[in-house]
Amino acid sequence: MSEDHRPFIILLVEDSPADAHLTEVAISENRILAKVHTVHDGIEALEFLHRQGERFANAPRPDLTLLDLNMPRMDGRKFLATIKEDPELRDIPVVILTTSDVERDIVASYHLGAAGFVTKPVDLDQFMKAIRDLGDYWFALVRLPSSKE
Repeated sequence: MSEDHRPFIILLVEDSPADAHLTEVAISENRILAKVHTVHDGIEALEFLHRQGERFANAPRPDLTLLDLNMPRMDGRKFLATIKEDPELRDIPVVILTTSDVERDIVASYHLGAAGFVTKPVDLDQFMKAIRDLGDYWFALVRLPSSKE
C-alpha cells in the first residue's frame, strides 16, 4: 500500500469491455486498494495522460499502466513507444496485460520499456490469481515513485 494510504491509480488501456470489466472485478475482489481508470486505446490513453479534453481534464497521474497490445487506432506497442519517449511520462511503469504469448511480443515490449509482461490466462481462477500476484508485486513489494501532480 502507498505510504499515504491513498488508493493506487491504475490506468487500464483495454479495448475489450469484457476484459476491462474482468480486470476491474479481479482488482476489487483481490482487495487491491486501487482506483482504476479505463480507456479503450492508445489515443485515449495519451489524452488521459496529457489531461486533454473535457473528459480527461482532471485525470490523475497513474502509478501503473496496464496495457493491452492489440487495440484499434493506436495499439499498445505504439502507445508504449510514445510514452517512453516522453520525459514527463516515461517513469510511469507499464505492464503489458494481453492474450499474446508470442515471444516476439514479449521481447519487443521489454525493448520498448515495459516493466512487465503478463499473458492473460483464459481460465477465470488463473486470471484472478494473476491479478492478485500482480497486485502483491506492484503494490506490496515494489516501491513506486511518488505521484507528480
